[in-house]
Amino acid sequence: MLRLPRAEAPPGTVHYWCEVSAHTTGHHREHRLGGYHAPTPRLAMKWLHGRAGHIADRFTPGPRTPVRAWLNDIAEHGYALAALAAGGIYTHTIRDGATRYQLAALPTARLFIPRTRTAS
Repeated sequence: MLRLPRAEAPPGTVHYWCEVSAHTTGHHREHRLGGYHAPTPRLAMKWLHGRAGHIADRFTPGPRTPVRAWLNDIAEHGYALAALAAGGIYTHTIRDGATRYQLAALPTARLFIPRTRTAS
């Protein structure tokens, strides 16, 4: 296995890992529906918002109502932005019978690998 050296990230390089997943309670399985590294809390929320819209459009009629409620909840989005900007984690779970969908974003330092010059 290739091991890359870790270096200290320059100040201000906090990123946000975003992930959407579906969990089935009957079979205890997790299905990742996507992941994204966002450079800002606002872009993290924008990505989560887009993925939630995809869930609402594709899965009918189950999660449609709770997902649409979250998509239109401006106060919740403000809370999420403030939590991420303060270095906290944001998660939201939408339940639909035996399935639950989880939207999550958390601050993380990206792996920083300094560029080295190669001989030509």
